[in-house]
Amino acid sequence: MNNPIFLMLLVALSCACSSKKEQQSVRLTSPGDQLKVVVGLDNDQRPFYQAFYKEEPVVDTSYLGVILDKGDLTSGLKIVSVDTSSFDETWEQPWGEERWIRNNYRELTVGFQKDGGPGLNLVFRLYDQGVAFRYVFPESAGLESFTVLDEQSEFNLIADHPTWSIPAYGGNRYEYIYQKKPVSDLDLVHTPFTVEATNGLYYHIHEAALYDYPSMVLKRKDNHTLTADLVPLSKTDPSKAYLEAPFQTPWRTVQVGEKPGDLITNYMILNLNEPNKLGDVSWVKPGKYMGVWWEMFIDLGTWHQGPKHAANTKNVKKYIDFAGKHGFSGVLVEGWNHGWDGNWMNGGTRFDFTRPYPDYDIEELSRYAAEKGVYLIGHHETGANTENYEQQLEPAYQYLQKYGMKAVKTGYVENGDTLPNGYYHHGQYFVKHFQSLFENA
Repeated sequence: MNNPIFLMLLVALSCACSSKKEQQSVRLTSPGDQLKVVVGLDNDQRPFYQAFYKEEPVVDTSYLGVILDKGDLTSGLKIVSVDTSSFDETWEQPWGEERWIRNNYRELTVGFQKDGGPGLNLVFRLYDQGVAFRYVFPESAGLESFTVLDEQSEFNLIADHPTWSIPAYGGNRYEYIYQKKPVSDLDLVHTPFTVEATNGLYYHIHEAALYDYPSMVLKRKDNHTLTADLVPLSKTDPSKAYLEAPFQTPWRTVQVGEKPGDLITNYMILNLNEPNKLGDVSWVKPGKYMGVWWEMFIDLGTWHQGPKHAANTKNVKKYIDFAGKHGFSGVLVEGWNHGWDGNWMNGGTRFDFTRPYPDYDIEELSRYAAEKGVYLIGHHETGANTENYEQQLEPAYQYLQKYGMKAVKTGYVENGDTLPNGYYHHGQYFVKHFQSLFENA
């Protein structure tokens, strides 16, 4: 229902931070009037948004839209509906830094339509410390199934601010040291992406509620504008996502803080994720763990078989003893199963997730760990060969349960160039794969 208290429909709105004159815009403020967004169409009927924190511009005119196989929804659009709502609840976390989390926002849904083409809804949620938006594809004629070819979600940061980020599409994936660079020196970077703004504020760009859709990478467009770069499906298929309507994309988020710590104590992204669907989760017990993997990194042990094989019964018992004595809940053991011998990083071997190496007595170790008040943590390295893993998933998880392993770490190591199945780690295929693991677990 429209609420005139915090919704104003404006015609020919002029914004002090923009050189363009907009034709039709909608303004929404956050519950405590800390943050404001303007959403509308420019003279070419291109959807855009602007964001302000305490009247300080955070994001200047930034264009939005998607390109589908069924039509280009980045220009030539008209606003056909505007709806607003508000929400305020406090919910209890089963664990975490804070027990009680307040979820308080105002929401704006703007419906866009293109003559002769499909419709598109843009949904904005405003918290006092941030703004989030997503695309919603309603069920309509001609949009039963469709392909996302590209997403145009811009973040015009106004100035060449200093930023903190790691590079995207690199061979080491997320395993880089964060570097401080101005926006103009960036190329492709991962989120979460942090801005140390020259106006004294701190921004954080990320996403939430990622389901059945590729991860968002940020690509520099000019000296102060970034745009979404969705991870392609595979090396041979540049499409971003194959979908069926109705569908809603992940949230694109911009958090704002007056000091760096505000970005940590802001629970906007947590609130944007879907609520718990498991019901009673009192059986989930967080805990600290340790493991044998560090031996491999400093060359005291090996993952593969041989005289220095670290995942052997005697060595793992030593770690169990230490864990039991010093209050660790679990011991993670890597290199315990068949598949580590050979060129596993390039998909050269097939891991077996229910067959331990001869020097690893799983029955004795699971008994010994339970005796010491500790549990083993399973490790499933796949070498990015997801098909091999999925074929074994049911017996692999039954194996974990049989031997009291209450947690599992999965791995997808490859060298960045040789993808065993051709799929990119953060494309739609892999996101769906990860979701299936959570649900099976």
